[in-house]
Amino acid sequence: MIWIANILVAVVAALHAYFLILEMFLWDKPLGLKTFRNTPEKAGITKVLAANQGLYNGFLAAGLIWGLVHGNPVFAFQIKVFFLLCMIVAGAYGAMTVSTRILIVQALPAAIALVVLFLA
Repeated sequence: MIWIANILVAVVAALHAYFLILEMFLWDKPLGLKTFRNTPEKAGITKVLAANQGLYNGFLAAGLIWGLVHGNPVFAFQIKVFFLLCMIVAGAYGAMTVSTRILIVQALPAAIALVVLFLA
């Protein structure tokens, strides 16, 4: 069961790496504009803020990867739990302040991975 949990953790890490790419590099490009339902004008104004946000998503992904590769299973579990909880909190806050889609795209996958991790 732990391998299923680790696969889900890896998927969540990949999602956040994708968010990093979208927010840091594609924010004002067609894919970024479509994904975030932005106009070129608004994207231009918010590009630096989005890049900062993307960097934080990268840190979250890196934390999960750290948890996946750490040699001590107990500490690896704690690392994964911490970063998944951070993602859930960030997703809940984003859903309250920006769009409920964030709850589904960010918090829900992290919550599913967290539940499976605890069951493993």
